[in-house]
Amino acid sequence: MSQGNLFIVSAPSGAGKSSLVKALLENDPSIRLSISCTTRSPRPGEIDGVHYHFLDVAEFQARLGRGEFLESAEVYGNYYGTSQPWIEAEMAAGRDILLEIDWQGAAQVRRLMPAAESIFILPPSLDELRRRLEGRGTDSAEVVARRMAAAREDMSHAPSFDYLVVNDRFDDALADLLAITRARRLRMQAQLVRHASLLDGLMNG
Repeated sequence: MSQGNLFIVSAPSGAGKSSLVKALLENDPSIRLSISCTTRSPRPGEIDGVHYHFLDVAEFQARLGRGEFLESAEVYGNYYGTSQPWIEAEMAAGRDILLEIDWQGAAQVRRLMPAAESIFILPPSLDELRRRLEGRGTDSAEVVARRMAAAREDMSHAPSFDYLVVNDRFDDALADLLAITRARRLRMQAQLVRHASLLDGLMNG
């Protein structure tokens, strides 16, 4: 059995990352989304083990102390982290995993798992990014301005990723994501394991 692949997807707020990831998983069911651990309380409708693994602070800190998180961060007083034992077990079983995290978390993961394929999603322009953020209709002009400033900071780290996808037309961006995951599976090292019997028959039969 060939080792599974790890894909990392990052983007600034408003680039359409969540929608693209959802569509990617629907179109490629062999990829599983990593579920983060968090110490924040569940919101209405959230299910433990589906949306997050909800932990108390003591348990989170214990796992952190044992080095069980590939990446972790504190956000507004709550802790978030990605379980390294779960990801390694899934990949050892030949399953592909996708992490939907920010550039800082991506940098932590890539240091520990340099074979991961990292993908950064960009909006087609700043004007379009602003339009998408304002189109949500939930944020004040001041909040949108802060999000735009944060997005500029996030986008400055795009060159450190392996792939760049521009989300101008959604279908094109989705096709790009699917092409990346498909190409990764076709790499020689994985194919030699996956098609060992075929190759043996062709070369030695």
